[in-house]
Amino acid sequence: MPVSAQQLAEELEIFGLHCGQAQLERLAELCVLYRQNEEEMASELVAFVSTRKADLTPETLSTFEHEFLSKQLSRGRPGASRESEHAGTRDIFSIQELIEVEEEEETLLNSYTTPSKGSQKRAITTPETPLTKRNVTMRSPRQLLSPSSFSPSATPSQKYTSRSHRGEVVTFFGEAQGVSWSGRGGAGSISVQVLGCPEPLTKSYKFMFQKLADIREVLTCKIEELGSELKEHYNIEAFTSVQVPAQEPVTILGQIGCDSNGKLNSKSVILEGDREHSSGAQIPVDLSELKEYSLFPGQVVVMEGFNATGRKLIATKVYEGVPLPFHQPPEEDGDPEQIMVLLACGPYTTSDSITYEPLLDLLTVINRDRPDVCILFGPFLDAKHEQVESCLLTSPFEDVFKQCLGTIIEGTRSSGSHLVIVPSVRDVHHAPVYPQPPFSYANLSKEDKKRVHLVSEPCSVSINGAIFGLTSTDLLFHMGAEEISSSAGSSDRFSRILKHILTQRSYYPLYPPQEDMAIDYENFYIYAQLPVTPDILVIPSELRYFVKDVLGCVCVNPGRLAKGQLAAQRGTTTPGQEALNTRLGGELPPQELPWSCRRQSGTCLC
Repeated sequence: MPVSAQQLAEELEIFGLHCGQAQLERLAELCVLYRQNEEEMASELVAFVSTRKADLTPETLSTFEHEFLSKQLSRGRPGASRESEHAGTRDIFSIQELIEVEEEEETLLNSYTTPSKGSQKRAITTPETPLTKRNVTMRSPRQLLSPSSFSPSATPSQKYTSRSHRGEVVTFFGEAQGVSWSGRGGAGSISVQVLGCPEPLTKSYKFMFQKLADIREVLTCKIEELGSELKEHYNIEAFTSVQVPAQEPVTILGQIGCDSNGKLNSKSVILEGDREHSSGAQIPVDLSELKEYSLFPGQVVVMEGFNATGRKLIATKVYEGVPLPFHQPPEEDGDPEQIMVLLACGPYTTSDSITYEPLLDLLTVINRDRPDVCILFGPFLDAKHEQVESCLLTSPFEDVFKQCLGTIIEGTRSSGSHLVIVPSVRDVHHAPVYPQPPFSYANLSKEDKKRVHLVSEPCSVSINGAIFGLTSTDLLFHMGAEEISSSAGSSDRFSRILKHILTQRSYYPLYPPQEDMAIDYENFYIYAQLPVTPDILVIPSELRYFVKDVLGCVCVNPGRLAKGQLAAQRGTTTPGQEALNTRLGGELPPQELPWSCRRQSGTCLC
């Protein structure tokens, strides 16, 4: 397409740059040489001149050509032609695809000609190992992913490749000895269903339009609903307003808050009353009379104490929350099937490389062990990665993610495992809002649609009747930084936080949230609540891994697949991936399931 010098001049005038006719003609030649249109060339030139604070002179134009455009051409910019893309390095599979195209063209041309007697025609035979389109998907995951196409420094991490202690078992939970940890690759009867409260989040939505009144309404409804459950469970006659002085003990319903912008402490606790009884009024709380407590901002509680002046509540008792009932699956005849569920949480790259070596190692383990279900948490392209923060990738973030997800889907197709993909607010290409809609991937085949489940963050998933609560948000870290306690029994901080999550019946009960959490509260009220108490709550965190039984729910922190330049550290071990394989017993009540877990430096098997 011809390049217009006049249009180049108009584009440059928009930015206040003027140049002579000779310079415009030279720029038009550069557009043709480097395959750029007028708008792209003007943008590149304006950026070049602005960065160096130079005038647009013939010398500046010459420097622009040699220092900038030559580099763009040498490393193959995204706007290059298709012929220049084909000139790059190819693997055997891309070459095979080109050969197939050439054979189709040759066959079409031969149909219009009559072969002579002396011509040699290629024999139409079936090779011993034909590489059909179906067989192409069976190739190694390492041949499916090409980090060199989007990363200028696609070199594997030296520390990661030289790590030791792969496959070492470091933790057991339950009766894990003698259990076979090899799945059937989804060959059995596997049912994966996403639950909702009242419905699951299945598509994107508009956000950044919420009003303060809508947020207040959601918080008020949460206080009223949990207060009603506490009132019924503890047989409380009635709640009292925080503003009414009383010489007798009073029982007040409200939400824990802080009297300042700082961190919550025992001297800064306030109780914000409910709308029905207290009209949302606040009152300071004196915790000195409580023998033990565990509180965090946003927690809905019922407090009993003395409010003699109407200006301060001296708390003497805090009523603990009540968890939701467990899901009761229908009874089935025969022995329950044992299924294998593998969990892994991103990031899937080391901090000094974007080659996805930990992910490729994980896919190797999946193809080896063939779990029935694989639950993979984001981030898949971490917004906190050095190359992402510095914008060093040569491809759009969306394209890098699609290549990563395509590698996961195609790389596990031979194993037959069901895939459950959970996004993260740290996925740089995805909507940074909570709750987060599922990923969209339009290239799923008919067979893959049956085994690939793209779910929201957070979500509840039923796998053969066992309920998994899934969230990729580091809620343990967020709540651990805000929770205060005093002699709260013998439980550790992790157990207390997990208990709060179950009794507050929410995947994110903290309010106000962390600064990096953008919560849309209208959708939060619909999609981020627990429909039932899950049998297994998976809550990945930067903190130390664990598997705990809390109120009958098995809570699992598998940690991160990669931390820093190594795989996730576990004591003195360096695992190659984080995974969880769960043994389910179908007919027993959820709180009596024969859970078993073994933690391995490379695999956590339960």
